[in-house]
Amino acid sequence: MTLQQRPEWYSEPCFLGIDEAGRGPVLGPMVYACAYAPVAYRDQLAKQAYADSKTLNEDKRELLYEAIQQDSQICFLYDALSATDISVNMLSRDRISLNSLANESTFKLLNDVMQMGVNLQEVFVDTVGDAAKWQARLESKYPGVRFIVCPKADAIYPIVSAASIVAKVTRDRGLRDFVIQEEAIAGGQEYGSGYPGDPVTIRWLEANVSTVFGYPDVVRFSWQTTTRLLEDTACKVQWESEVEDPGQHTLTFTTVAANVTAQCDESQGNNLEHTLKQQPVSQTQYLTKSSSGKSRHSYFRARKLQRVCAPI
Repeated sequence: MTLQQRPEWYSEPCFLGIDEAGRGPVLGPMVYACAYAPVAYRDQLAKQAYADSKTLNEDKRELLYEAIQQDSQICFLYDALSATDISVNMLSRDRISLNSLANESTFKLLNDVMQMGVNLQEVFVDTVGDAAKWQARLESKYPGVRFIVCPKADAIYPIVSAASIVAKVTRDRGLRDFVIQEEAIAGGQEYGSGYPGDPVTIRWLEANVSTVFGYPDVVRFSWQTTTRLLEDTACKVQWESEVEDPGQHTLTFTTVAANVTAQCDESQGNNLEHTLKQQPVSQTQYLTKSSSGKSRHSYFRARKLQRVCAPI
């Protein structure tokens, strides 16, 4: 969460807009942002060139973002959920939907603004779901605040347009500046917009899938685009469990925990079937030693994972 220095107008009646960027991409973070200002600044704000960030090119968005930062009558916050955050929550045992994650980000933003002492009177929210239902929930959670929730709010209300610009610029910078730890990435970080419909993004995904480890952390493993590519190219994994658990989310491709041993036939190449069995682990059963990291897969080196010896 990023906060700006508190100005004096916080005690005046204020209004706020909320929008997001990066809900649909297979790469990078999803960012929720809010912009807020004193109600007395509403007419002046309407004269600014703020607009729905999707209608602006990158250079224009950057200029407007800098203008928002320099405007003493506007403040903003943002909450960025990384691709890893999204994947972990959506693929967990108690699956958390993208809508739920988005709702929690909205609550975080509103809670932080109120905790800073902002005299919040009106909130305008852009939504892609059931606007009436979401508005009723917000009104119930924050009594005394007037909410207007509607689609395309970023094109209707300048305060939401400002939030849209903050969210989009923050996401674009996050994707552009993401540091990939894994080595031998084909094409570097030229992965396009990150959207599944972008041919550049798809080519990057196809060129950088690992048959064992999948993708770098910039990729959302919970997206169908990723799942299909992993099913087509990655090693198949068959999990054995003593007790059937119908509530567990099933994946064709997954990572392996430290207390699991693998049995495989190396001669079968990419099509080999792994049978993974959970084994009881105690401190006396396994010995560990440090490793130089040489001749090891970049996945292990990037995460500083040490080699585990065979059981005694």
